[in-house]
Amino acid sequence: MSVQQITDFRDEVEELRAALAAMPAKAWTAPTGFKRWTPDDVVQHLHHSDLMAMASADGVEAFTAFRARTQALRAGGMTNVQATRQMLGDLGGKALLETWHATAHRLCERLSVLAPETRMPWAGPGMGLRMFATARQMETWSHGQAIYDLLGIERPAASLRLRNIAEIGVRTYGWTFRNRDQEPPGPQPEVRLATPFGEDWVWPGEGGRVVGEAIPFCQVVAQTRNVADTALVVEGEAARAWMAIAQCFAGPPETPPPAGLRRKRAA
Repeated sequence: MSVQQITDFRDEVEELRAALAAMPAKAWTAPTGFKRWTPDDVVQHLHHSDLMAMASADGVEAFTAFRARTQALRAGGMTNVQATRQMLGDLGGKALLETWHATAHRLCERLSVLAPETRMPWAGPGMGLRMFATARQMETWSHGQAIYDLLGIERPAASLRLRNIAEIGVRTYGWTFRNRDQEPPGPQPEVRLATPFGEDWVWPGEGGRVVGEAIPFCQVVAQTRNVADTALVVEGEAARAWMAIAQCFAGPPETPPPAGLRRKRAA
C-alpha cells in the first residue's frame, strides 16, 4: 500500500537537490542565516537525520544504538555540528550532495515496504509512518530555506505537499508548550491559510486565530522566519503565545530567529 507522504518526502529531496547541484562550489562553506551553518553543515545534518531514520525503520534496538553513538560524542563536549562531522568523516560539497541524495532515496524505499500502521521511534515522541515521512519532508523543507536565502533565489512555486508541513505545524500546537514544560494558554487557535491552489486550508479552533498565506505559516512553525517578518494576522492570547515560540520539529525547545535575521540575501 503506497503512502503519499513518502512520495512527498522524495519530491522535497529532489527539489532541494536541484538547488544544491546548481550552487557554486565556494558557497558550500559560506555561512547561512541559520546559526551560521554552512550548506555543508545543513546537508550533513539532513544526511545524519536520514541515517537515523533508516535506523528507526530497522527497529527500536537499531535506533537506540545509532543515537547512542551520537550522544557519546555530544557527552564528550562536541556540538551537534561537530558530532555530525565526526560521524560523517567531514564529507562535504558535491560528494556529500550525492551521498545524501542516495541515502534519502534508500530511506524512501525502506519506508515504502513498512505497513502504514507502523510506529517509528524518534528523538521525541514516536510517530506513525505517515507522520514520520512528513517529519522528514518538513526537516528537508525547513533546512532548505537557509540554502535558498543564502543564494538569494526564490523557492519553486508551492506544491500541494506543503499542506503536510502546515498540518504538522497545527498538530504541534499543544506540544510546543509541553516541550517547554508549559501548559497551553488556551484552546487551539483557528488556522486559515490562503494557498495558490484555489482553496483555503482551514483548521477550526477557539483560541483566537492565525490567518495568512500558507508558506509564511509553515516558515514560522518550522522556525525559518520570525512571525514579525511575515504578514500573518495573529489574534488572541493563545495564538500570539503560540506563534512567538511555535516549533513543529522534535527535540529540545528552540528559540525562533530574531526578527529581521532570516531573510533572502540580496541577489
